[in-house]
Amino acid sequence: MDSCRVVGLISGTSVDAIDVAVADMRIDEGVIELAPAGHTELSYPPHLRDELLAMASRGTSAEQLCKLDTRIGQSFAHAAATAISEFGPADVVASLGQTVYHWVEDGTCLGTLQLGQPAWIAELTGLPVVADLRVRDVAAGGHGAPLAGLFDRMWLREEIALNLGGIANITLPGDIAFDTGPGNALLDAAAEMLTGKPFDEDGALALAGSVREDLLEQLLADPYYRLDPPKSTGKEHFNTGYLTAELAKVPEVGAADLMATLAELTAVTVAHACAGPGGPRRVVASGGGVRNPALMAALARRLDVVTSDELGIPSGAKEAYLTALLGFLTWHGIPADPRTGAGPRLLGGITPGRDPLRMPAPAADNVSQLRVVEKLGGHLARS
Repeated sequence: MDSCRVVGLISGTSVDAIDVAVADMRIDEGVIELAPAGHTELSYPPHLRDELLAMASRGTSAEQLCKLDTRIGQSFAHAAATAISEFGPADVVASLGQTVYHWVEDGTCLGTLQLGQPAWIAELTGLPVVADLRVRDVAAGGHGAPLAGLFDRMWLREEIALNLGGIANITLPGDIAFDTGPGNALLDAAAEMLTGKPFDEDGALALAGSVREDLLEQLLADPYYRLDPPKSTGKEHFNTGYLTAELAKVPEVGAADLMATLAELTAVTVAHACAGPGGPRRVVASGGGVRNPALMAALARRLDVVTSDELGIPSGAKEAYLTALLGFLTWHGIPADPRTGAGPRLLGGITPGRDPLRMPAPAADNVSQLRVVEKLGGHLARS
C-alpha cells in the first residue's frame, strides 16, 4: 500500500495546549507501520483557555457554545497549518477536538461533546478532515473514551500503557482500557487555587510536602474507583468544586501537603488499576504528567515505569499520534475497536478538503498490529 501522511490534532482535558503530531503510515502485510515525522504543541489564546476552564463551573449558552466551537476550530486549523508548514505536506488531517462534556450516568456513557468545527481546518489547509471520532463508539454502546486502548493494544504486547492527562487511563494486556481517575485534573485545580498558575511546575510544591493520610483516605472513598471497567470519567466529576468539597471534610491542609496528597492519589489509583495476576508488568507512561517529578516518583514507588519516549513515541505527543492512527483507519475503511464496550466501528465523519473527496479503496488486509519505525520500511524506533 502507498504511504499516507496524517496530521493528528487533540487537546486533552487539561486544556493546556493543542498537541499536533505528523505521521507517515502504510499497511504492510497486516501491520501498520507508523513513522513519526514531527510533533509540536501550540497554546490556546489565554482568553479561550479561560473560557474553556470556566465551562465546568457555570452554565453555557448556545451562543457561547457556537463561539467556542468556532474559535477552537480556528485554533486547531492554525495548529494543523503550522505543522504542515514545519514538517511538510500531508494527505489528511484527523482531529479529536476539545472535549467539553462527557455524559456518564450509572456507569453508562450516554453522550459526549467535542468542540472544534472541522470545516475551519479543511478550509485553511485544503485537506480532508476526519473528526468527531468518539460519538459513534458511544452510539454503539461504548464509552467513547479512552480511545488510547486501540493504539496501545496494537503497539504493545505485555506492557501496560498509562496516559497521564487530566484524567489518567490505562490499557491492560487482555484488551481492557479504562479511565483510572484523575491524572493531573485535581493537581492542576489545586495549583490554580493555591498559586494562580495552571500547574505545579516541576512538581516543586508537591515535592516539598507530605501526604495527608486523612485526606487521601477521604479521596479514595470516591465510588468511581470501585466501578468495574469499561468505565470513563472527566472533569465533570473531578474538578475544583469536587476538591473544595472534599477538603471541607478534613482539618485544614497546607498547600504543599495538598499537592503531595493529590500526587499520591493519582499514583495509588493507577497502581491499584494496574494490579493483576502474574505479578507486576512494565508500565509505559505518556502524557503531560510524565513531566511532574513528584507524580513520577510516587508512581515509581509502586510500579516499574518507563516513558513511551524510550520506545519511539514522544510522551507528550502520544495522543496526537493516536489521533493520526484513528484518522488513518477511517480514511482506509478499517473499523476501530478501542475496547470501550462497543466493538469494531468506523469512527468519525469526513469533511472534504479543497478538492473533490477521493478516498483510497478500503484496505483488504486484516490489521491487528502497529509497528513504530524510524522510517517506513526501516528499523523499529526503539532505544
